[in-house]
Amino acid sequence: MTSDRPLTDAQARGVRHARELETHLTWLDTFSGTALGVLSVASGIYTYLGVSSLLDDTGAMSVFAAIAYSVAVSVGIFVFWSYMMRLFPAVRSAQSRIGLMLAMALGSLAIVAMSSWLNAAALAGSAAVEQHLATTVQDYQTALEETHEIALSAQGLERDVARVRQSFEDLSEQEAAGALSGLAGRGAVFRVLRQKSAELAGLEAQIATQTPLVSAAFAEGNAILSRMRALTVEAGPVEARSVEFSEATVRLAGLIAQLRQLSVAPLVERAAQDLAASVVLPELDGSTSQIRTDQASTITSVLDVLAQRAATLERAAAAVIAQTPPPDVTYTPISSADAVILYARNFIPSWAGAIAIDLLPAVLVFILAITHAAIRQGREGAAVDDTMTLAELRTALGAIRDVELAMNNMPDTLDKELRDKEAREKAAQDTPVRTLPASPAKPDSAA
Repeated sequence: MTSDRPLTDAQARGVRHARELETHLTWLDTFSGTALGVLSVASGIYTYLGVSSLLDDTGAMSVFAAIAYSVAVSVGIFVFWSYMMRLFPAVRSAQSRIGLMLAMALGSLAIVAMSSWLNAAALAGSAAVEQHLATTVQDYQTALEETHEIALSAQGLERDVARVRQSFEDLSEQEAAGALSGLAGRGAVFRVLRQKSAELAGLEAQIATQTPLVSAAFAEGNAILSRMRALTVEAGPVEARSVEFSEATVRLAGLIAQLRQLSVAPLVERAAQDLAASVVLPELDGSTSQIRTDQASTITSVLDVLAQRAATLERAAAAVIAQTPPPDVTYTPISSADAVILYARNFIPSWAGAIAIDLLPAVLVFILAITHAAIRQGREGAAVDDTMTLAELRTALGAIRDVELAMNNMPDTLDKELRDKEAREKAAQDTPVRTLPASPAKPDSAA
């Protein structure tokens, strides 16, 4: 489309601005494909490292599979963004742009799903596995400390048992002096009190034997935890450290179970229940019926006191048993890719880098779209001949000259073709027709 109207100043500035942008785009196109290829190859390399960490087998087939996957990812990223960089800036309608933007969003999700998380695994996989080990150590430490605290609470029942035992021994001493039943000596009441104090002394000794076992188990558990902490920060491949870490968790889980079994709270609870229920009443040995009546009355009072102390001891043991035990901790080895996903919030920079290397071309797509829109806006209202550059004008003039030259030479060419055709026809008419000689007759075979 041509126009005889001269360009306004604004249109002239817009045309110059559009030409300037086109010059920049021409220069940028010289290496944009190379840059996109480098980004695709870099993403493919990290994808290969991420895939390799997921494959258990290290044979040739696994290596080939990892290479094939990473090459496919690189090609897919390059082709996808090449399509977007060419097509998205070229479309003009809003419907087309929305459709391509939806396609770009879907493609970006596919790239993140097939490449970015593997890139993150390659960038921060070992650190994520170490984070998993450190978290597991913390869980086991919490379980060990809470179990040890419950065991210590159970061992603290030794003081309650000792207090009850001491109270019965004091009562027996008072009975020996005649302060209870009024009859000094070691009679029936004295023997009941001594019987219960002896039972409590045995329970106290049994609890005391558990104390060194609890201390030893807790010390050994702390030693294992110390080794587990060292494994989380040691140099070397994290896979080898994970094997030793797993063995340590098995030993530590056994120690935690042992600590739970060393709790004497259930034993004290049962002993408290039997304390008042299992009383062997001795024969009353008073010389007179009045003395025997006093002894029976005193024994009844002693049994009441015994039931009260047993109930108090049982409540103390029940309080220890009611403490909520820590949840069971189980260490589950995970791959570096799974660890990166599980602890994604701790490795946001690695995730950002892994996603950026795949989705950075999206920024280039929008830059190109904005630039092409600016070029079209700058050329708006200008005729085609007003927007032609000097090189384009020279090319157009050359094409016109070629067309005119071809048109001028066309009659001579047609005349030559006609003359050649007439010469061929005349030569065909002047050529004599030669006849073939008749073949001699064959002799008759019958003659």
